[in-house]
Amino acid sequence: MMGEINMGNVVLEVKNLKTYLFLASGVAKAVDGVSFAIERGKTLGIVGESGSGKSMAAASIMRLLPRKIGKVVEGEVNFNGRDVLALSKNELLDYRGKEVVLISQNPMTSLDPVFKIGAQMVEMIRAHQNVSASEAKSISIESLKKVGIPNPESRMDSYPYELSGGMCQRVIIAMALCAQPKLVIADEPTTALDVTVQAHVLDLLKVMQKDLETSIMLITHNLGIVWEMCHDVMVMYAGKTVEYTTAKELYAEALHPYTWGLLSSIPKLTHKSKSTLTTIPGTPPDLRLTGKACNFYNRCQYALPVCSEKVPQLLEVKEGHFVACHRQTMESTLERGEAQQHE
Repeated sequence: MMGEINMGNVVLEVKNLKTYLFLASGVAKAVDGVSFAIERGKTLGIVGESGSGKSMAAASIMRLLPRKIGKVVEGEVNFNGRDVLALSKNELLDYRGKEVVLISQNPMTSLDPVFKIGAQMVEMIRAHQNVSASEAKSISIESLKKVGIPNPESRMDSYPYELSGGMCQRVIIAMALCAQPKLVIADEPTTALDVTVQAHVLDLLKVMQKDLETSIMLITHNLGIVWEMCHDVMVMYAGKTVEYTTAKELYAEALHPYTWGLLSSIPKLTHKSKSTLTTIPGTPPDLRLTGKACNFYNRCQYALPVCSEKVPQLLEVKEGHFVACHRQTMESTLERGEAQQHE
């Protein structure tokens, strides 16, 4: 399922990843057979509702699953040709923070509240680079300047709780700049920020990508950000990939009914002020009960009896465009808005 991707230029390759949560009430299939690849210097957007498996996929890649209950039960995660799932504890230290950086949606959870910003940055730099404390401090100050933090020298002595959410997110990106990672996993990096700060954070990611040829895995609910930032897009629903293609193709000709619902729910400037927003009816399924049918069938206006009986395979219905839908095949195509037909 790699389409037009140049495999010789791939930084991260995920194959048939299955991550389950072993709960007292049953086994939840948080990620259920997901595959994708990210090329050097490119951005893959992963979109879907809360609970679709986006963040759990990221946690699997980072080896940061919930202890005791979270486990990768099948699949491969290869980073620059190395098996991430087989890395030792010492190898993980370099993998996390040096080669791959995670930017979470709540920056306050990524910074230790009892240590000053400067101390945390210096410690991170010295852990991965052979430099002195004074050199690490200079690198930190320069990185804070690059992300637009005023008076970076004095900010080095600030605690995280003394900064706003937007400032803390910039600090996280500054730390990423110091590490010069090959891959950044940005998990809803702008959710808690106002619109102006959102734009600045996205610009910083673009600059980092351009300067360092960094790959980005961008997890988001915001399809507007996908259009602005991403080269390729993977749409997830209830732990599975339902659509995978380029960003341009997704907006021009999305093929999965769930993707149609997401696109229709975006507010438009042409809408009247009191017009009702389009929503997807129903709620996502219980992840402990999935895997026997199309996970979206009970919310889909185009569903047929087969949709409740069989799991659809992810098929390439057009060049580089993959869809998991019983009604989208090479031989038969469902049109958006088409009246429901029963067989």
